[in-house]
Amino acid sequence: MGQLLMVGVPAQGASQEHAEIVSAVHAGGIFLHGRCTQGAGATRAVVAFYTALASRAAPLVATDQEGGAVQVLSGPGMSTLPAPEQQALLDPTALTVRAAGWGAELAAAGVTMNLAPCADLVDTLAPSDNAPIGTWGRQYGTDAATATAGVLAFSEGMRSAGVEPVVKHFPGLGRVTENTDTAAQVTDSDTTRDGDPAVSVFAEAVRAGARAVMVSSATYLLIDPEAPACFSPVVVTGMLRGDLGFTGVVMTDDVAAAAQVQDWSPAERAVLAVRAGVDVVLASADASVAPEMAQALVAEARADADFAALVDRAALRVLALKGVPGA
Repeated sequence: MGQLLMVGVPAQGASQEHAEIVSAVHAGGIFLHGRCTQGAGATRAVVAFYTALASRAAPLVATDQEGGAVQVLSGPGMSTLPAPEQQALLDPTALTVRAAGWGAELAAAGVTMNLAPCADLVDTLAPSDNAPIGTWGRQYGTDAATATAGVLAFSEGMRSAGVEPVVKHFPGLGRVTENTDTAAQVTDSDTTRDGDPAVSVFAEAVRAGARAVMVSSATYLLIDPEAPACFSPVVVTGMLRGDLGFTGVVMTDDVAAAAQVQDWSPAERAVLAVRAGVDVVLASADASVAPEMAQALVAEARADADFAALVDRAALRVLALKGVPGA
């Protein structure tokens, strides 16, 4: 069950409190959150502390190293990455080379997964009004072709360095005005299921071999107005797995402290996400909710054979991503 949980831990240093949570839920992944300015050596020590807790397969070790305003790790041995909108000015081949270098730095620090790139298409009249992405220059372009080129180049570079990129935030956060981390009732009233340029960026990433995709927690009124995307079988199973043919690992955006999901208990968040077709539930900003999530997944699997089958399939996909033999 723990393979389905990625738990946030402080990037700046090992924490016994977080170690106890990671161990208690047998977390299949950890997410280095916050900011660490002490360099690659300090990050290696933090990673070693948590990976030593693993009782089975080594955990996925993730962070947010997009560039610009979103860069968790810095200091000696870690480059300062330009914002994605600036990265997109590079020739795609040059960006791939640069991303390979950044990925090599992450790999040397013990990081195996980067929750980047943002494939969110910010094609609104005023990109800076798009609070989660455009305001910070996290987008690779304001048209699908430019965004796709940047996403694919960055992903290729990371993957070549042995760091798994996670394409996010499906089906796109580029057209909302509020940030799901800090606001509730965040909705997208424009994005559609069929023929939408925003969705096409993710489709191209999948065609190019993406093995991990993060799903947004916004609600898409023209796709499934009944639930946030990460809780929506229509979005996860219908669109991402069905329409786009994605067979890799699907993870949620943070569903621990995000304002968008506070109407649901931590237990409900985990169960709804897995029922929708998600493989990894991300509890990054508040690790204390992880035990309740784990307990809920176990209880639901014991009570419902169909849910147990979903859990098994999700765990196998995570283990396959890790390269565990026989997964």
